[in-house]
Amino acid sequence: MFETAVFYVFAAVLLFAALRVITARNPVHAALYLVLAFFTAAAVWMLLRAEFLAITLVLVYVGAVMVLFLFVVMMLDINLERVREGFWSYLPLGAAVGILMVVEMVLMISGRYFGFTEMPFKEPAAGYSNTKVLGRMLYTEYAFAFETAAVILLVAIVAAIALTLRRRKDVKKQNPAEQTRVRPADRVELVSMPAEKDQ
Repeated sequence: MFETAVFYVFAAVLLFAALRVITARNPVHAALYLVLAFFTAAAVWMLLRAEFLAITLVLVYVGAVMVLFLFVVMMLDINLERVREGFWSYLPLGAAVGILMVVEMVLMISGRYFGFTEMPFKEPAAGYSNTKVLGRMLYTEYAFAFETAAVILLVAIVAAIALTLRRRKDVKKQNPAEQTRVRPADRVELVSMPAEKDQ
């Protein structure tokens, strides 16, 4: 009973934070509400005994992605009026996607009551670790898909670096190859000077 009440509290906070992400006028406030939504989703996953996914959500999204979002939003001078100009043109597509997501969630949640899907839930045995099971599944049954996703992400990183790389002549840079080939005689010159004599 207590666990159900905590779940509904976290779910209400999550819905409120997600609603404020899309309705907040200030982009910094929207990003902070998104951080709250991620934290609350991690708490819900902890209630569902998915500890690894919860910790990953906090570390990756809150600790890295959202910090990057906040830096970008706070450093850029965003013209909010210009951003809001095309809001109503995207509203039909956004509403259609939102309705589709709601229908999918309703089917998943109510499926076991109407016979669409069966979602049996059993208490985990003693010593059960979902992290170990997830790792075993990723590196055995889904190893090819996991490696394919890793290669795609690597190609995306290399492509992003290649697209943003600019050959600028006004930037000072160092050549590590020349630095490693340098000799002491090329950098240091010993000068023999006579000692000063007291007058």
